[in-house]
Amino acid sequence: MLDWMAWTWPTATFFGTIAVLLILFTILARRYPETPRAGVLRIETTRGDRLFITLLGSAFINLIWLGLGLEPQYWALVVCLVYAAAVFRWV
Repeated sequence: MLDWMAWTWPTATFFGTIAVLLILFTILARRYPETPRAGVLRIETTRGDRLFITLLGSAFINLIWLGLGLEPQYWALVVCLVYAAAVFRWV
């Protein structure tokens, strides 16, 4: 089923999760409009901004994890989840 792009199931799951997050955040933004807030960075951010910061930071965490040769990779997911919780709480 995924042969047309030589994707693996983890890759498809990853991009599917991002698509679901974008749809969910769009629905939340329409249903519950939010006013920007200033966190520890002293810049105004919305839920969408914090999602972007989380996704970007998670990409760097995973690249660093791979670059340092740390095993196993799923521990990087745990670090990313802690990072995401911190971004949504304090940024």
